Amino acid sequence: MQSNAAHTAETGAPIPAGHKQASSDAILATVLASLQDDKAEDIVQIDLRGKTEIGDHMVICSGRSTRQVTAISEKLAQRVKDEYGFTVRTEGKDSGDWVLIDTGDVIVHVFRPEVREFYQLEKMWLPQGDATS
Repeated sequence: MQSNAAHTAETGAPIPAGHKQASSDAILATVLASLQDDKAEDIVQIDLRGKTEIGDHMVICSGRSTRQVTAISEKLAQRVKDEYGFTVRTEGKDSGDWVLIDTGDVIVHVFRPEVREFYQLEKMWLPQGDATS
């Protein structure tokens, strides 16, 4: 799967000044750094390559409160925009229980712990015990 910025570069349009080339691995590294900087908890990354066409990577993490979940997602969206020059799609930011951030190549789920436990997305995508933190 190709990110918005990588696709832009392939079509011949220049990457905006001050922005990075957006490979899925580069976006993943940015996502993980942002989540760690904002004190997200229980960060799990899942390699989706060869499993689905929705993206190359999925990241699941928790925030301690609705306020932290919202802040983590807002800062992540801004960081991707600042570094790569494109806007991510988000869902659920108003409730702050579960926010989905879609960068095109990396899908990020930020949960309150109780909501994460209820949905157990990791179990849908990983065999038992294969979580990578």
